[in-house]
Amino acid sequence: LFGEEDAIISDSLNHASIIDGVRLCKAARYRYENSNMEDLEQQLIKANDAGARFKIIVTDGVFSMDGVMAPLDKICDLADKYDAMVMVDECHAAGFIGATGKGTLEAKGVMGRVDIITGTLGKALGGAMGGYTTGKKEIIELLRQRSRPYLFSNSLAPAIVGASIKVFELLKKDTSLRDKLEWNTNYFKDGMKKAGFDIIDGDSAIVPVMLYDAKLSQTMANELLKKGIYVIGFFFPVVPKEKARIRVQLSAAHTKEHLDKAIKAFTEVGLALNILTN
Repeated sequence: LFGEEDAIISDSLNHASIIDGVRLCKAARYRYENSNMEDLEQQLIKANDAGARFKIIVTDGVFSMDGVMAPLDKICDLADKYDAMVMVDECHAAGFIGATGKGTLEAKGVMGRVDIITGTLGKALGGAMGGYTTGKKEIIELLRQRSRPYLFSNSLAPAIVGASIKVFELLKKDTSLRDKLEWNTNYFKDGMKKAGFDIIDGDSAIVPVMLYDAKLSQTMANELLKKGIYVIGFFFPVVPKEKARIRVQLSAAHTKEHLDKAIKAFTEVGLALNILTN
């Protein structure tokens, strides 16, 4: 969509997939500190001063490692001020975030103000594979002609398409699964806080348990697996240095008993590894 005369302004904590897409693009690249609106404005000014033809702000709706929403309302305000477009990736938001699961745009009240939305069918919307891009007809038609991954890849299997369509039907029908996941997330976070863990209290079903030490994150994940709890330890370069963590992802399929078992296992391992004190 963008050429050498254009500018992409990207959040510093955007997902690796977004970063790769930005790198492959020929447009000038600007990066702003995570959700820092003052820095974003400075980068927009720089792009303007450089004579950028088109400008687009690119951000995750929910940041995958922190589970925190981007301030889309403020981002859209700056986009209006500096005549920029906005692209939001909703992979970690669609189906859960917002009162009816319509994502970060619904939660932040910016429906209709975002130019391009990308997302996946591999998480809340079916758990299979594939993804989507939405936007004005002119944008989508251009993508159909110029997007190499779209042009030179096979279409999704009919079974996956059918399952994903069914998920949309279920979400339109009621929000019970979304509401259950919200309850599960809040219950788990409350239990982990009471146990003494340092968590990032974000907005999504992603709950980072901060450990800050790379080796410790791997050791804890391994010990939890022995107790039947499958989680992943993340450390640099996936997350910034000294920000190692266990990333917990909750599901609407989890029962209260599952959550209690997980909190109990975290607590036992935390005590054994001296992460927690009695």
